[in-house]
Amino acid sequence: MTVRRLTSQESATLRDRPLADEPGGESATAAGPAGYTRLALSTILVRRDFQGAVSDLLTWRVHERAGLRVDASDIPLQIGTVTLMRWGVGPLSLTIPCRVVDVSDDARRGGFTYGTLRGHPVSGEEEFLLEHRDDGAIEFTITALSRPASTLARLGGPLGRAAQRLMARRYLGALDRLDQQTGGGHETPHRSPGPEGG
Repeated sequence: MTVRRLTSQESATLRDRPLADEPGGESATAAGPAGYTRLALSTILVRRDFQGAVSDLLTWRVHERAGLRVDASDIPLQIGTVTLMRWGVGPLSLTIPCRVVDVSDDARRGGFTYGTLRGHPVSGEEEFLLEHRDDGAIEFTITALSRPASTLARLGGPLGRAAQRLMARRYLGALDRLDQQTGGGHETPHRSPGPEGG
């Protein structure tokens, strides 16, 4: 699969959609108001090429490698970029519309946050952040603040939360898989995702 650029009309249609719900002005890294569930997972990457990892993240390759079909208005992404991702096959696939609301890209931190748009099964925000540590290691953290926004998601309850956790773990592993795919390779042992926060 490859990331596809949305047409101008498709982008305009998505940009007209409001955010599914803004969690009371709270960001994904905050505890959040009642009714929202916070998920926080992180890992230390095997790869050490920080700028390459940031590039993979900001060009949607992490999401694509995690198993989503990604259509986006901008590659690489920027604030205001809209995306329509799909998970699954055919008419039963889940549609995941989002808008990028924040981007970090400097010498030590790189990543972005998107908010869900109307039509997404949950409402809230998700942050994907890479941090280049003093020892050269790259820490990848995913933090989400969300609540069910569709009948299916509400009925799913724990299953929906388990699916969100599964996708977060797939995102965390995607950057090292991309590095291996392009011929990278490092001797640093891989560490499993750390315990959840919140």
